[in-house]
Amino acid sequence: MRNRLRQTICLSALLAAAPLSVFAAATPDFGPNVAIFDPKMPQAAMQAKINAAYAVQQHNEFGPQRNAFVFLPGDYKLDVPVGFYTEVIGAGATPDAVHISGNVHADASEPNNNATTTFWRAIEGIAVSPSSGTMQWAVSQAVPFRRMHVKGNLVLHQNHGWASGGWMSDSLTDGNVDSGTQQQWISRNSEWHSWTGSNWNMVFVGVPQQPQGEWPQPPYTKIDKTPVVREKPFLEMDRAGAWSVRVPSMQHESAGISWHNGATPGHSIPLSHFYIAKAGHDSAATINAALAKGKDLLLTPGIYELDEPIEVKRPDAVVMGLGFATLKPMKGKAAMTTADVDGIIVAGILFDGGPTKSPYLLQIGPQKSKAVHTKNPISLHDVFFRVGGAGIGRVTENLEINSRDTIVDHTWIWRADHGKGVGWISNVSDNGLVVNADYVTIYGLFVEHHQGFQVLWNGNHGRTYFYQSEIPYDPPAQYMFTSGGNADGWASYKVDDKVTSHEAWGLGIYSVFTHPNVKLGHAIEVPQKPEVKFHHMITVALGNHGEISNVINNTGGATKMNPRVTPKVTDYPAK
Repeated sequence: MRNRLRQTICLSALLAAAPLSVFAAATPDFGPNVAIFDPKMPQAAMQAKINAAYAVQQHNEFGPQRNAFVFLPGDYKLDVPVGFYTEVIGAGATPDAVHISGNVHADASEPNNNATTTFWRAIEGIAVSPSSGTMQWAVSQAVPFRRMHVKGNLVLHQNHGWASGGWMSDSLTDGNVDSGTQQQWISRNSEWHSWTGSNWNMVFVGVPQQPQGEWPQPPYTKIDKTPVVREKPFLEMDRAGAWSVRVPSMQHESAGISWHNGATPGHSIPLSHFYIAKAGHDSAATINAALAKGKDLLLTPGIYELDEPIEVKRPDAVVMGLGFATLKPMKGKAAMTTADVDGIIVAGILFDGGPTKSPYLLQIGPQKSKAVHTKNPISLHDVFFRVGGAGIGRVTENLEINSRDTIVDHTWIWRADHGKGVGWISNVSDNGLVVNADYVTIYGLFVEHHQGFQVLWNGNHGRTYFYQSEIPYDPPAQYMFTSGGNADGWASYKVDDKVTSHEAWGLGIYSVFTHPNVKLGHAIEVPQKPEVKFHHMITVALGNHGEISNVINNTGGATKMNPRVTPKVTDYPAK
């Protein structure tokens, strides 16, 4: 017994002192599209892998390649450019466990510093010491920036070129954050020394160091506390080489980062409890069989062409994608559905419309769901949707929410305005988001270019913190763009007439009509009821054709390009 105890103590000491690379043999098989970096690896070898991936992904806007870089705890000196469909992950309990000195950056993907198509890339869980003192993150939609520690300044543009972002959460910047020319931005539960910059719609939720100034000039929307949220689950590896997924706890009335006192509060699920799926090998049938056995699901990077939906039925199931894992239904069905049960988490997945029209891509709870999930809601994190662009896509609804109390923590729901298979009768999509459930809360709602209501909200007691929308560019004529009667177009954000309670903060809605003589009568349509309240709204014309005639109902007046008129409404109904 004494020798066995001595051996155990010696083994524990060895585990505590040993470099992480000793345990590389225990690394799970994440497939060929996940590169795992260890601080003991030669710097040149790591840099070569990063450069090779970026050579493919730098301008690969609609390509099939997918990548994830996972950095194990330790210190690195590298230049990490983040290209399309690339996720950079620090696998430590806190961002400070993984430290990169040098350069980690997202650059404008178009000429002239234009970052308006810098989409589909992500970074989380890393401390960065930029060699220049400033980290550049010039991005637009679908680019999550989570659990980061910037040991310096951060800029959200490239040399003040155009940019249309973006999202930041659970992140700390020691210096200044400059949004510069960003059209809009949401920061949730983040901290910095200072913030500069404003354009059309900047929203701050649960940020202790709120910037100075009040709507409408500068256009800052500030909410002191985040009412209810769960941070996105994340991959981690401990010093003994054990892999797990950390599932953060629910937070109520929170502000600032979750990792002030070390590890984010929550619980860890051993990676052995996950079915690790691989594109080209796994089908919906193999994935559903694993889920039916009680497994959680990790989707490694790639495109999963599905003949039937992935069905998530177990309470507290975690479904998590790496490297913009993409689900594409091929036979006119959903890509994923969930049961109406507690605690399901869906995170880090791109849903892509297939060639045969689907009724929806992701359905949360079946229609007419009734269960109450107040204590343990379903949550969605960094779920993105695309119809067209990489090829013809067809859907009726992209995201349908039927389960009460659902939380959405960052989404971009996009009917493509450029790329392959794009046209009014080619890539068809009626609605981006349909909410039928009560008590749904959404942070960071980006919905663009659909052919009906971008958002249709039928449930009561809904809340939206930040909304960005471009209405469709391509209605060929007014008679093809009407919600009925004498209505011009389909409102971007529609709250159904039967709804009695709804509230939204920070909404920006933009027009770029490519055909003349097409109008949208109202950017936002809501019932006139005392508990339906909207705060801080703006409409902007980005083209010379047509107009948005009013901001909300018959209030606000028209937005036009020449001369530039950008109506703003502070509160509706007016206080």
